[in-house]
Amino acid sequence: NVCNDVPNDQNIPEGVQLNYEQNFMDAMQILPKLPKGLDVNVRFSGVSDFEYTPECIVFDLLHIPLYHGWLVDPTDGPSLAAIGNCSYNQLVDKIINNKTSLHPQLVTDALIAEEFLENSASQLTNYGLQELVNHLKEQELCVLFRNNHFIVLYKHKNQLYQLVTDQGFIIENNVVWETLNNIEGDTQFVDGDFVLVPPKPALTTPVVSQQQIDQDYLVALSLQEEHKRQIETSKEWDQFKHESGMEGLTDEELAKRLQEEEDKRYAQMRQNEEQQPQPQPQQQPPHLRGAVVHPNSQNISLQQRRSTNGSSEDSENDGSNKSKSKNVSLIAIHLIEY
Repeated sequence: NVCNDVPNDQNIPEGVQLNYEQNFMDAMQILPKLPKGLDVNVRFSGVSDFEYTPECIVFDLLHIPLYHGWLVDPTDGPSLAAIGNCSYNQLVDKIINNKTSLHPQLVTDALIAEEFLENSASQLTNYGLQELVNHLKEQELCVLFRNNHFIVLYKHKNQLYQLVTDQGFIIENNVVWETLNNIEGDTQFVDGDFVLVPPKPALTTPVVSQQQIDQDYLVALSLQEEHKRQIETSKEWDQFKHESGMEGLTDEELAKRLQEEEDKRYAQMRQNEEQQPQPQPQQQPPHLRGAVVHPNSQNISLQQRRSTNGSSEDSENDGSNKSKSKNVSLIAIHLIEY
């Protein structure tokens, strides 16, 4: 209980009191982030070594030990020298920067550190596992950070047990704990009294993969976000009804009222369109009404005018031209009448 740990002694230094109050306020801001995870940054030097982040305050205030087993074996001199006291984030930056360095030793250290991360991708080493066994007290309950997840860890008779939380075991009432005695994942299941539970046919294969667990987690987050959007939409709908003076109406009555107003606006728009003056059709000349003008009639008329208004000298000298002009004129008149 956090309240029982509040410094209330009048003789306590004011600085300690203020520091506790500040930590408490910081922790209250972090609690809403718990469903989405916390940001922790391990150091490879000890099971309880983490780079300080505001998220660590929650564990400190609640007196919950936070451990990890991602440690460098002290007998591995090259890896120990390459990693030093770096945190995970610092080591990644170091590898990226030094792999392209002009100094051979920096490049070598970067490659050794990168190999260490690849070989310990499960975020647990044999040396780290042994350190956990040595560090935890008998019947100590704590939290283990591994594979970017937080796992409830318990020590019973010098043996480490992880709390089983996989959804595949939700109907297995006898399965409570899972042994953690190697880094290869070869484990056994026990009940609440730490008695071995015989494996069932359904449990001989991995019940739920880590990928499936992550997918289920993402689905849960998606459903949570969808629920929030539904709540926001409902609030916006209530606010709209309040602002429009329709707060007392049911959703069905309000929808009917809105449809009636929409019908009125549409009817008014149609009425305005009908009242606008319609454009008058263009009148044709009297001599062309009811006639279809041939596309080449203008050219024919020009030929006709040229033929009829030609010089008298050409008329007299070429009788055949008169005949052709007469024929063209007849064709033009026939097409216009047609």
